[in-house]
Amino acid sequence: MFPVFWLIMIFIALESRGNVFYFQERIGRDFSPFILIKFRTMYINSDRSKLTVGMRDPRVTRVGYYLRKYKLDELPQFINIIRGEMSIVGPRPEVHEHIKLFKSDYEKILKVKPGLTDYGSLQFSNENYLLGLYPDPHEAYINYIMPKKIKLNKRYLRDMSFTTDLKLMVKTVLKLFFYRDFYATMEVFPS
Repeated sequence: MFPVFWLIMIFIALESRGNVFYFQERIGRDFSPFILIKFRTMYINSDRSKLTVGMRDPRVTRVGYYLRKYKLDELPQFINIIRGEMSIVGPRPEVHEHIKLFKSDYEKILKVKPGLTDYGSLQFSNENYLLGLYPDPHEAYINYIMPKKIKLNKRYLRDMSFTTDLKLMVKTVLKLFFYRDFYATMEVFPS
């Protein structure tokens, strides 16, 4: 995995100035904040205007577009897993701004560690593309995607077991490496 890390870091550094990593506070188990680590996919300070981006957002670099498309920007989260802030499988960590909108739901969801993959990661593997279809991707995320992810997170809490985690890991790997046609199953939300 480390040669892939180095290669990605070189591509990011060659394309645009700034740190190759992106750090963002997310909310973890029992509402504990932690710093999520990703490869940087946007130009420096581009995240200050809005949180959610679509696939063709002009703030996303050319390298960032492919890192997002193939989910390679998520690889540094293995550092979060090693630190004990995340697990491989569990509800994806959210930012505080989003969690406070659905606080009662997250009181249940955040009883477990957030994860690198979950039901929502599989169902919304084309999330950036979907959000790019709307004039306000952030509003679309809050109104359409988050409620569905919350339902999926609650389903994970009901199904949680070693077998469920193993199935989700296998499905994630299969989707990443063998099923690239994310847009064929595209779900379009009502306007």
